[in-house]
Amino acid sequence: MGAEEAGIRVPDINVISGAPAPGTQMKAETNRPYIITVGKHLRGLFDRLIASSSLVPNDPVLDVRDFAWTQVLRENWQAIRDEAVKVALVGEAAPSLATISPDHRSIAQINMWRSFFLWGYSYPIEENLARCPETAKAVARIPGLNSAFFSILAPGTHIPDHRGVTKGLITCHLGLIVPRDGDVRMRVDDRIVRWAEGETLVFDDTYQHEVWNDTAGTRVVLLVQFERPLRQPGKWFAEFFMGFVRRSAFVQEARDNIMSWNAAVKQLDY
Repeated sequence: MGAEEAGIRVPDINVISGAPAPGTQMKAETNRPYIITVGKHLRGLFDRLIASSSLVPNDPVLDVRDFAWTQVLRENWQAIRDEAVKVALVGEAAPSLATISPDHRSIAQINMWRSFFLWGYSYPIEENLARCPETAKAVARIPGLNSAFFSILAPGTHIPDHRGVTKGLITCHLGLIVPRDGDVRMRVDDRIVRWAEGETLVFDDTYQHEVWNDTAGTRVVLLVQFERPLRQPGKWFAEFFMGFVRRSAFVQEARDNIMSWNAAVKQLDY
């Protein structure tokens, strides 16, 4: 059943005054810290070392049955959906990913791809978690939780071909609102996959992937990233690389921007 059929109205998302117009393609910052540039060059080596130690397949799309905890998400999807509608689809609570993360500006158009963060690279966003108690309880049961956020795609969004940060993480999507008046899909390597409300999709985002929302509706998923199950020495390499990523500007700037956004939204509410 779709959100509208369930009696849930998906509201329009407004733009904070002074922000670029919806659909604007911002340019990624060119003078990024040197450590980020070095990390991007090293990740290929680390990914190969991590893949050789993986306890689950290295396929682009993985079997949800290999991750028993995904059942918790499926069992609680309606409560999670209700919280997403309440906190992430009203007003300015969910900023554009391009606003939050300078490193996503080349693929995330303004107000077309929005995000409401609960966890980001092992850092909890406490005020957001407090507003989503059922979702917070569900994601707290995920082994090796790294990130969790509501990922919101506006009608007509195309996220171009891109890849994730590290093989040490695996991505899970829980479908919350999936429009049915057109095609909303993702290509992972050479696989085309589609979301279903209440169902989970697990994939390796280090494979090139892109997303289309060719509908008139808003697509919403709970996006979770978690640590890949590994044996040694891959586990050591994954932990080393993730420590490097967590301390980098890639994460720290995004974390600061989330806090600044939340503070600005509070001011608008007063």
